[in-house]
Amino acid sequence: MKILDDLIATLDFDDTVKDIRQGVFHTGVMTRYCGLAATLPRDALRQKPPQVREPGLLLEKDPQELAALASSESILEAAMGMATINSLLEVNEDTCRELNAAELIVEKGAGRNVAIVGHFPFIPRIRDHAKKLWVIEKNPREDDFPEEEADNLIPLADVVAITGTAFTNHTIEHLLTLCDKRAYVLMLGDTTPLSPVLFDYGLDALSGTRVVNPELALSCVSQGANFRQIRGVRRLTMTRS
Repeated sequence: MKILDDLIATLDFDDTVKDIRQGVFHTGVMTRYCGLAATLPRDALRQKPPQVREPGLLLEKDPQELAALASSESILEAAMGMATINSLLEVNEDTCRELNAAELIVEKGAGRNVAIVGHFPFIPRIRDHAKKLWVIEKNPREDDFPEEEADNLIPLADVVAITGTAFTNHTIEHLLTLCDKRAYVLMLGDTTPLSPVLFDYGLDALSGTRVVNPELALSCVSQGANFRQIRGVRRLTMTRS
């Protein structure tokens, strides 16, 4: 993926891999900083084993080798790669604000057509404000649309919110091509790289996670924390200048 290649090209790999944690719901990698990514257990378990080819040996890799796993067809390896990329990003926090993605979607999507790729806990709140809401989900729940409907629904949306795990499952470039050029497009979740490189691909905002207490965050990941249960982090939103 060119978007992934361009993102990796901005990284400084002059560091070491200090820790890797892969919990049920999230993955954490410690290099210069601590980076997170969603694990996607349902999708990972559908893949043929071994889902991780070198368990026990990954700490011996350098950060560039580990970041390259973001291109792996293995969901678990790709999650490690994305967490590594996030652990190496130099985030300019002057371009960010502490804003929850749900707040931004409500602000931009009130009275408009909204498409959200990924089922998030705040969906009912968005439904109360949007003119129309289409939730597109690989593992659809009640009222969700299957991923096959993305091609039909995303072009109709005024606001499009895409889960950062679209990097992990390698659908991000296709999803972005579906967005109307006038649509407001954001990415959300802890897999989301807080990098302005993504603005070159049509994104308007990035709602991600910056770890401020690595020991605490990695402990939560190891103990099966879901997104809301991970502590020691700040939720930041970076917007196009």
